[in-house]
Amino acid sequence: MNLLEDIRRSRGSEDVPFLVDGEHSYRFADIEQASSAGLEEVRRGDVVALVGDFDPDNIKLMLQLIDRGAIYTPLTAATRADHEYYFDAAKVDIVIENGIARRLRERQDAHPMLEEVRASGASGLILFSSGTTGRPKAILHNFETFLRKFRTPRPALRTLNFLLFDHIGGINTLLHTLYNSGVTVIPSNRSPTGVIADIRHNEVELLPTTPTFLRMLLLSGALEDGVPPSLKVVTYGTERMDQNTLDRLCEIAPDVDFRQTFGMSELGILRVKSRARDSLWMKIGGEGVETKVVDGILKIRSANRMIGYLNAPSPFDEEGWYDTKDRVDVDGEYIKVVGRASDLINVGGLKVLPSEIERAALEHPDILLASAKGKPNPITGQHIELTCQVREGADLDRKALKAFLADRLPEHARPHRIVFDSVGVNHRFKRMG
Repeated sequence: MNLLEDIRRSRGSEDVPFLVDGEHSYRFADIEQASSAGLEEVRRGDVVALVGDFDPDNIKLMLQLIDRGAIYTPLTAATRADHEYYFDAAKVDIVIENGIARRLRERQDAHPMLEEVRASGASGLILFSSGTTGRPKAILHNFETFLRKFRTPRPALRTLNFLLFDHIGGINTLLHTLYNSGVTVIPSNRSPTGVIADIRHNEVELLPTTPTFLRMLLLSGALEDGVPPSLKVVTYGTERMDQNTLDRLCEIAPDVDFRQTFGMSELGILRVKSRARDSLWMKIGGEGVETKVVDGILKIRSANRMIGYLNAPSPFDEEGWYDTKDRVDVDGEYIKVVGRASDLINVGGLKVLPSEIERAALEHPDILLASAKGKPNPITGQHIELTCQVREGADLDRKALKAFLADRLPEHARPHRIVFDSVGVNHRFKRMG
């Protein structure tokens, strides 16, 4: 395929900037003229890890790698400590960073799924799961299949590409912008004050982000001067949002439309419709997407799903259904994620979802992040331990927090132990654990 030509055709003759990076803006013609350093070593079917971020040279390299039939693997410098693991799991042949390519190996122990992509003549895409519940899984897609949805024209807003170079949401944002003559703004940094400053300076209309970042934003003071007037839409996903945080966001930003997303790297991008801007109920669909709820657990079948994991067993059943392990409530066509089935805590025979305890803790104005876990208990089987990250400058003691939670949780769901400590957040602004 010729992806550069495909995008140029979809954009028509309009020669307007599509990428803003600081004080510099770039047209698609600039991307076509950007450096191709590093491509000399690449052969069709090579697994190529491109380490970087969204800048003109890396965007062009990404598009040209796809055109050359490579199996593209985006990585960032933030995960450098794990790169050797990623290289091994993805069977990486070549690494490109800062325009310099180095070949790690010749294809000696090829994986059957990689051979399937090579035999088809298509390019591939390897993404890694966030690793919040174990070692990251190497997720292989056929890039031809992945690109189908972008060929249907849709409106594009002026978007801050908050989600990262190695995240399916970041790739989705970039390709949607490229195909629909939109504008992507690269954040100067991903701190709350930096993001709000970028939105103001560049008149950004859409912010795609995570619930964890939005909680940080609320407690940072970055919105003391109000919400930037250009901001129209905030989308949030990758982890569960709590109602209290959403209510506070809707109150502080009454003119902003808040929309939930539900994407899994294994399934490709799914279309989601929120019931209302202040609602956690959503409808999941899109072309080639089916959903069902079995024993309270959401299952999804998607025509644009991955080929499979390179380093783990297939998660699909014999009919192609993927078990999300998300426990959901159902109301007609709409569902609401209430927690992970695998995280259930058993306290004396009574089942508790960690999300119930975390939701109650996050209602406290001094709590930034919360993480509840079950711990072994010789009497009750398990008890609940709650770790809370308190906002900077807050004066909160355990006794006061226990009393606060006692008003909101049944006795069996109250934490046995409360720890004030930081709650881990990964480079994708997703809570760890």
